[in-house]
Amino acid sequence: MAKYNLYDTLVGRTDSHTVLFPGTQQRVHEKVLEPLVQLAAGAEKAGFQLVVCSGFRSFSRQLEIWNGKVTGKLPVLDDKGQALQRSGLSNEDLIHAILRWSALPGTSRHHWGTDFDVIDGARLKEGMKVQLIPEEFEGSGPFSALHQWLDEHMEELGFFRPYEIDLGGVSPERWHLSYAPLANSFLSQLSEELVEKTLKDSEIALRGEVLKLLPQIFEKYVRNISSNE
Repeated sequence: MAKYNLYDTLVGRTDSHTVLFPGTQQRVHEKVLEPLVQLAAGAEKAGFQLVVCSGFRSFSRQLEIWNGKVTGKLPVLDDKGQALQRSGLSNEDLIHAILRWSALPGTSRHHWGTDFDVIDGARLKEGMKVQLIPEEFEGSGPFSALHQWLDEHMEELGFFRPYEIDLGGVSPERWHLSYAPLANSFLSQLSEELVEKTLKDSEIALRGEVLKLLPQIFEKYVRNISSNE
């Protein structure tokens, strides 16, 4: 087992705790690999190809996404997943709009390697661009059947969906799975103080407003998840 710094792991400043998931360039926590491989094997027997399309994400990558959305280089989405009209939005409104779909750098569960987005690779068609939108995972969507199977089997191996339903924080993400035994431990150790320290040393856009709102952000978007019990 690799040795790694807990602080750096919690806020996404290292990937030393991660390993590659077979067949992809996506990384997951080394302790998640075995149960995730077991889950994928079970899915394969049922006729699916469980593919991790987004695993570990570093602080720097999350910062790039955040700053891109603040500056308008990347779109900010409304509650329906459509591009938001930014004119007239206060900085605080913009921050909350971003947080519905994108985590604040330093708080993303993807930093830990315990959380990842999964699709059914067997349903991918040539030229298809995965968007990670509800329509792909519900009804007749290409990844719906896999996730119905996951509904019945993922908890057996310790997985759950932290954004299963809309709790007023992060928008529901049916594609996002989390390995509870490890993720719960990391969540309990992540603090506002650690994130504040990290953000003060970063080039995050709207830093002053973000730091002022940090207690509210923690309560609404970090701790506010669907139960895995």
